[in-house]
Amino acid sequence: MFDVALGDAGAQVVLVTASDERFPPENIIDGKSDTFWSTTGMFPQEFVISFTSLMNINSIKIESYNVNKMFVERSVQNEPVDFEPLDEREVDATDSQLQIEEVRLQSTTAQHLKFVINSGHNHFVSVHRVHVDGTAVHK
Repeated sequence: MFDVALGDAGAQVVLVTASDERFPPENIIDGKSDTFWSTTGMFPQEFVISFTSLMNINSIKIESYNVNKMFVERSVQNEPVDFEPLDEREVDATDSQLQIEEVRLQSTTAQHLKFVINSGHNHFVSVHRVHVDGTAVHK
């Protein structure tokens, strides 16, 4: 198993609902915790990470700041459509520390993951890193 959500592994952020050239969405998949994607202050906010192929996924770890309520969905289609829920959670506020949330999964596949931030503890939210522990599905 390795991080299949790295840009270096071929993953791409194919959709975001907010964009700031100083904090681009590619920062989510650069493998670093000190870079981030920032929202524009309205909710909900979404981003979709697409993989090079269908992946077996064991866990998803999200490093963020100021996220309050979040949904994670998956799609097994070639295109990022027909998403179905994987996880829904409320995230505790942290005082100037990253929120680290882990979603453990069993026997789950996905070609695309959608993250929906429904609300934040503040007007602005940042997502620093998404780590997806998985492997390619062998056909």
